[in-house]
Amino acid sequence: MGQDRLETSLDIDQRSSLEIVRIIQGEDAVVTTAVALEADKIAHAVDQIVERMAHGGRMFYVGAGTSGRIAMLDASELPATYGIESSLVQVIMAGGTDAYFSAAEGAEDDDDAAIAAVNQDVKGDDAVIGIAASGTTPFTVAAVRRANMLGALTIAVTSVQGSPLAKEADIAIVPHTGPEVIMVSPRMKSGTAQNLVLNTISTAVMIRLGHVYSNLMIDMPATNEKLRNRALRMVELAAGVTRPMAAQALRDADGNVRLATVMAKRKVGAPEAKRLLEQQSLREVLKK
Repeated sequence: MGQDRLETSLDIDQRSSLEIVRIIQGEDAVVTTAVALEADKIAHAVDQIVERMAHGGRMFYVGAGTSGRIAMLDASELPATYGIESSLVQVIMAGGTDAYFSAAEGAEDDDDAAIAAVNQDVKGDDAVIGIAASGTTPFTVAAVRRANMLGALTIAVTSVQGSPLAKEADIAIVPHTGPEVIMVSPRMKSGTAQNLVLNTISTAVMIRLGHVYSNLMIDMPATNEKLRNRALRMVELAAGVTRPMAAQALRDADGNVRLATVMAKRKVGAPEAKRLLEQQSLREVLKK
């Protein structure tokens, strides 16, 4: 990130709307390449997080301002998508929950609040991901430092190599996104990179933990009509049965997609489907 100015946007205030859009889109294209170069580090982070969560650990995002709001957006989607408990992926936000909706930028300097939050919530078998475009946000750096002391796995997501945050973390993911279209505006390229990295990590972790079959959200809670239709389609595809058969299985399984898939595929009732899933993975059960 840094304090550099982007040469191509020095006169952006004098450009037409189409020219502004093209400048922004041209810089956005830089982001995907920068994130792709961090693939090995992202995969390493996923492996380490999965190891922790498979043995009872949780995942925490830590951030302030834009970074914290990006983290909350990612974390809030996971229970509804993968059927996990909301406590498994949490966000420690500078300024608390009110800062998700209104600026509390001064809170990012509160080291003591960060340490207190980590002491209250984080355990040694958890994973903590600190997110800060500059890599210098005192709240985030202090939280990661304290998490290290507790024995938690720590991961940094920042745009600045060698920053305090990158140095504190066990794994530093540093997409080099370059100067922003609007100087040091972290909601732009740096924020897009953060969103891509967090989305990739959380999705890959959920896949590795078994919440996906093929490319289907097999543990998605069917809590409204739209999601019930999605669940119905997933049972059709996963079990290879007709829509009426999938619908009947879903009713008998009280909307549980994983259970309904086994019931439809193996032509068994809910108790037998549960027994099979206790003994084998879903993929093994469906191979029979």
